[in-house]
Amino acid sequence: MPRASRVIAKVTIPAKARRAFERAREAHAGQDLEQAWPLVHEAAATSPGFAAAAFLKAQVAFESWRPSVALFEQALALDRGNTALVRNFVLALAEEGQAARADALLSGLVGRNPLWLDGHGLLTTLRLTSGHPSPYSSFAEACALNPADQTLRLAWFHRLATARAWEQAETVLAAMAPSAAGVAAAQLFLACETGRAGADPAIFAPFAGHLDAGLALVEVRHALRHDDAARAEAIAARWTPTTHAGQFWPYRDLAWRLLGDPRHAWLTGEGQLVAALDLALGADELAQLAQFVRSLHRLVAPFPEQSVEGGTQTGRNLLLHHDPVIARLRQTLTSAVADWRDGLPPADAAHPLLGRKPADIRFAGSWSVRLAAKGHHRPHVHPHGWASSAFYLALPKPGAAGGSLAIGTPPPELGLPLAPERIIDPAPGRLALFPSTCWHATMPFAGEERLTIAFDIAPHGAAQEQTS
Repeated sequence: MPRASRVIAKVTIPAKARRAFERAREAHAGQDLEQAWPLVHEAAATSPGFAAAAFLKAQVAFESWRPSVALFEQALALDRGNTALVRNFVLALAEEGQAARADALLSGLVGRNPLWLDGHGLLTTLRLTSGHPSPYSSFAEACALNPADQTLRLAWFHRLATARAWEQAETVLAAMAPSAAGVAAAQLFLACETGRAGADPAIFAPFAGHLDAGLALVEVRHALRHDDAARAEAIAARWTPTTHAGQFWPYRDLAWRLLGDPRHAWLTGEGQLVAALDLALGADELAQLAQFVRSLHRLVAPFPEQSVEGGTQTGRNLLLHHDPVIARLRQTLTSAVADWRDGLPPADAAHPLLGRKPADIRFAGSWSVRLAAKGHHRPHVHPHGWASSAFYLALPKPGAAGGSLAIGTPPPELGLPLAPERIIDPAPGRLALFPSTCWHATMPFAGEERLTIAFDIAPHGAAQEQTS
């Protein structure tokens, strides 16, 4: 969506409004939304034409799970064409039960701006999680109108690949010019992930010298698939000192386990970095929490980039919800995480967990997962977190099999002879904490429902994303 279309009305902002806005923005950055809310309300009321305040007011309302659609409409009236504002308005519509309106709005926008890749991506995600029969149709329509635009078609390919829709991805890729930028790398990725690539590492030779983290990750996975842990470790080692470290530490650890390298014990703290804590929450409080959290599950399918199979996941940062029942839980979880952090081994600058202990506990993300019978999580990691978690609210009846959290389970498609290193059995009120670099999965279970809250803790020095 072209930035040139952005129009902001020029108004004089009173000093009082600016002071309230800056205090609200600071509180928002620190995830203190209940402090930010009255401040940004004051800023917007003092200066009704203050576009940034109107945006922040809508955003704080959205993130704290207050009604926000009307506030986004007011903000858009002041700042037309702001793509971040438009995007968040669409998310608010979808979250507040207006999915059809969100779809219609976004469809119209990408129809008028068919090269707006982020718009296509957002529309695809909304459609996938709402059960739309043709979630990728906007990409198809845009490509039909712009057959020479290879960037658009490649973005379509990557969306399909994220959802593991391999056959569709291959069809999209086959229609592209082989010489187009990114096509050769996409072909290699597809061959490796579908198991069609041979074992010879020479297939990566044409890309030697390319500083591409995604391609390096493909090569690491290829090496592990073909019993070359030493090559996988050498490639991953080049990337762990970079901003992409969170993606490569988990694979480096798999290589160390396969090689019998003692650095695996260093990374995992010899098993002492994983905890299962039973929090002091009574049955009535857990039941109240479970009932409240169930009401937040409004999607019909999981997000394509997540690990959920056979269930649904909430969208917004759950632990920022303004309702007192969540506020009390957030305080309990924050205290538990702080105690766990303080009991960890001494700081080690080279270690991805011990070297990034946060002084303040902030939630890089938090969500609920509701699994149905036989639901589970595929093995995965959380590359942007410092520590990750699972907090159990409701479980199948006693005696039902499965549902345990398996720490150290590698992705099955790699075919590695590695078993889980620890099994945590779920129990209502139990909190599992572990480094975000740990592979983890949930075993399929027998029963009707497995309801959890999960969160990632932001590492030391992580910046809060600004929305205005």
